[in-house]
Amino acid sequence: MTHTRGALVVMAVAAASLVMPAHGQQPAQPPPSTPAPPSSQVPSFSVGVDLVSLNVTVSDPSARFITDLEQQDFQVYEDGVQQEISFFSKTNLPIALSLLVDTSASMDTRLPIAQDAAIGFAHKLRSQDLAEVVDFDSRVVILQPFTNDSAQLEQAIRRTSAGGSTSMYNAIYIALKDLKKVMATQVDEIRRQAIIVLSDGEDTSSLLPFEEVLDLAKRSETAIYAIGLRPADATASRGFKEAEFVLRQLAQDTGGRVFFPNQATELESIYSQIAAELSSQYTVGYTSKNQRRDGAWRRVVVRVGRNNAIPRTKQGYFAAR
Repeated sequence: MTHTRGALVVMAVAAASLVMPAHGQQPAQPPPSTPAPPSSQVPSFSVGVDLVSLNVTVSDPSARFITDLEQQDFQVYEDGVQQEISFFSKTNLPIALSLLVDTSASMDTRLPIAQDAAIGFAHKLRSQDLAEVVDFDSRVVILQPFTNDSAQLEQAIRRTSAGGSTSMYNAIYIALKDLKKVMATQVDEIRRQAIIVLSDGEDTSSLLPFEEVLDLAKRSETAIYAIGLRPADATASRGFKEAEFVLRQLAQDTGGRVFFPNQATELESIYSQIAAELSSQYTVGYTSKNQRRDGAWRRVVVRVGRNNAIPRTKQGYFAAR
């Protein structure tokens, strides 16, 4: 979900002090702007009006994506009050995403399989998409700034190596800040934003508390897809409960999805499912009937008028002040 003022959200955020850029790495240049989709499919933004836009995934009970819905099939409620949908798009918008890879010592034997799965996902990205690679253990390192070059993304993922503790909260915080710097200057540059975080355990060394990271995530425009790779060791599995809670909360509150595979060999399928979801979403937007600029949390519910259709989106947003 995005909460936009006027035609676009244009934000610049100072680099987080926790980031350690990879040695010798230069920021990648964004790709040339791609032609805008047909005007009937481009979300129309009105100047001077606060808009709420939602990225909505709709599936059936068998988890198959439903992609043939129209605007009249959707109803949106904010704090229980039905809203008037002012724009609707089935256009597959470009994506900006952060690939976060846990490289703590516990990932040692599983990291090669995790690398292959993440690389497979990177090669599914289109020329108009952007992605960065973030490695986290005791530190957080941006191995590859945003690029549309799958070869550069692959090289960065291959450079990951296991060792150290787990600073997952720091990594998610930094990724959220980085995504805010992917600025749109015109309508055809608007991107859906996502984080895909892979981890095999609870956070053990972040400077930031979970509550602060969750608050930033809820204020962002970013869906978090969390992959909690369960530890193979039974003793370690008992300590996985905190990580499970954290990953579920982040995904649920941001409209993403959470996965808990038991084996690293399941990762390839999971990354494929995430890629398919990101290419199957609707954009639904409205101008809130509640014009109070009080900064309060507003609960949002989307319903779809088709039997067995299950919509999923962000749970709400903070109003402007």
